[in-house]
Amino acid sequence: MTDLSSFERPEGAPEPGACVRVDRPEAGLAVVVLDPPHRRMAVFDQPLLADLDAALGELEADGGLRGVVLTGREPTSFSAGADIDALAAIADPELGRALAAVGQEVFERLARLPARTVAAVGGPVPGGAYEICLACDLIVAADHPSTRIGLPETRLGILPGWGGCQRLPRRIGVPRALDAILSGRLLAPIPARRRGLIDRITPPEYLLRVACDIAMRRARARAHSRGRAAWLVDRNPLAIALIRRSAGKALRARTRGRYPAPERALELVCAAPTRPLKRGLAEEARALGELAVSPECKHLVSIFRLSEEARKADRLEDGERARGFARVGVVGGGVTGGAIAGLAAERGMEARLADLEQRALDEAVLRHRERQSERLKRRRVQRHEADAARDRLVATREVVGFARCELLLEAIVEELEVKRRVLARLAELLPPQAVIATNTSSLSVGAISEDLPDPSRVVGIHFFNPVARMPLVEIVPGPATSEEVVARAARFALDLGKTPVIVRDAPGFLVNRLLGPYLDEAGCLLAEDVPPSRIDELALRFGMHMGPLELLDEIGFDVAAHAARSLHEAHGERMRPQEFLERMIEAGFLGKKNGRGFYEGSGRKRRLREDLASFLPRSGEVGAQLDDREVIDRMILAMLAEAARCLEEEVVRGAGQLDLASVLGMGFPPFRGGILSHADSLGAKDLVRRLEELAARPHVARRPGGPERFRPTELLQRLAGSGGRLRGA
Repeated sequence: MTDLSSFERPEGAPEPGACVRVDRPEAGLAVVVLDPPHRRMAVFDQPLLADLDAALGELEADGGLRGVVLTGREPTSFSAGADIDALAAIADPELGRALAAVGQEVFERLARLPARTVAAVGGPVPGGAYEICLACDLIVAADHPSTRIGLPETRLGILPGWGGCQRLPRRIGVPRALDAILSGRLLAPIPARRRGLIDRITPPEYLLRVACDIAMRRARARAHSRGRAAWLVDRNPLAIALIRRSAGKALRARTRGRYPAPERALELVCAAPTRPLKRGLAEEARALGELAVSPECKHLVSIFRLSEEARKADRLEDGERARGFARVGVVGGGVTGGAIAGLAAERGMEARLADLEQRALDEAVLRHRERQSERLKRRRVQRHEADAARDRLVATREVVGFARCELLLEAIVEELEVKRRVLARLAELLPPQAVIATNTSSLSVGAISEDLPDPSRVVGIHFFNPVARMPLVEIVPGPATSEEVVARAARFALDLGKTPVIVRDAPGFLVNRLLGPYLDEAGCLLAEDVPPSRIDELALRFGMHMGPLELLDEIGFDVAAHAARSLHEAHGERMRPQEFLERMIEAGFLGKKNGRGFYEGSGRKRRLREDLASFLPRSGEVGAQLDDREVIDRMILAMLAEAARCLEEEVVRGAGQLDLASVLGMGFPPFRGGILSHADSLGAKDLVRRLEELAARPHVARRPGGPERFRPTELLQRLAGSGGRLRGA
């Protein structure tokens, strides 16, 4: 048996043997069921690994064994993979290596069984859950919307350490294995079968029966085979060298060298087909141990755990999930409103979209239909599912049919009186239990709802553009909003595949308030003659998802200018925006939405406009004197100081949620763990010193707004004196 003695069974764990059940439905067949009583879904923690190891020992001694099926307690409840809590607790590379080696040894015992082994899986099958499948001869998956299969470890700053980097390239070849491991995508059954990750798909109700028939050789299932490609590509040194070079170049362009895990995975996967399995597993375990203690892994795991915590935002006081919405009405057929309605229809809700302009409705419906066609083309859905999603979106110029809606969401112009007038009219049509939501990005939810009947059912649900891609949604309760309505709003976001963060009804809410200093400081740097290309490049080098000027193009100059005015009115001089954006708007520049922004063209032809200089003010041309660190500090530390103010004012429910929002809502580098985690890595004392130095710069003091945004907050000053951390404040 595998030596698990160095890893004690944790206190409160079930009795030995309770996590794995071995059924014997017929002679020669064993069904190994992962069924830990202490988990909602099986997780490969120490108790489960120990019990699985013991069960495999019994099967090894069975001379009459002909078939083994590995499955979960339900057809769509196989396993959630490795124990994330155990990963987060690793502080010693040797411990990480040992944990990986233990899992490898248990899975290798399964692979060596003298019988045909079949994994029968469904629901989530991520990471370690899929790696144990790779140790089986064949894999059968349940054809169900919840089934998602893959190796997402690189997204957590590690790599597949239980054989994934060795067995997957042997199964599907190096190129496809690299795509699966480096992307970290979880695939639905059909694309997983097409790429060779699984061998057969069956309805959930037949999963166990089909798997048993395959294990006992009563039914066929052809294992994925590389054939000649295994020799022409996977074992060809020249081909592998070209693949490694091409994949490495693409990887570095995407990660800028900030994420070590994909680099290590690239080397292991490329070497796997020509390396003995035992040696490959040993190197895989060593790599996992080293990566598990890296700052990048710790930060990425933190973001993952915060995301999982945010999924509980729809819980009521009794622990139950709030009710979802079957019928949704959206008023405002612009880019945002149309996308929200389309996404609701895509996710199974009946969506009614209203706008006075027929052209806006036509464009919204066309975008929705094109998106469904693209999903069908990529085989993410079947034709009947795409057709149903198209049919669930109804567009109308008349305010009819809203009496049946359970949620009404407005996404109209950002003018308080217009929103109040429209919602007051629609409230009369809605049933009394319907939730009323506003997608406002800068107006007070309390002010919008104050004259509406029953303001307890009014809530802010703030989406970010582009709606389909941006993962964060801010849930903004007004002063009278009930907790049930807040939970139902969070449930709506989750049902759309988004991550909800609950924020206070304060000017700018959270994300826009953090973005304000970042974008404004980029404008100040432009005014000081720092080249636009240098500003964006340094932001990217720091790790931001995109530079501030590119981000302004995405947001839209008109939207950004409106938000900037609102922030200035609410927060005074430290939020004073540069005036050049208003001049660009007057000249017809709106950003990407009309093709006239800081950048022009797209793809490889995208470049900064040559006529920007005519719009940009000059204030002494000090840009050449600024080193790279000051340029980065000006943008990042201004944003960081505002984050400390938001934490101090309790704009969000905890520092962790603020970090999560900064990553998902504004593109702060995940490998830094979020904006407050980055502040803690600098240390409050050093951070205060650097802020004070920036505030004292002569060119900062002379500009409109002066040095106010760099003034350290009282919280930062206190932490600098005590050595405390913002994540613990």
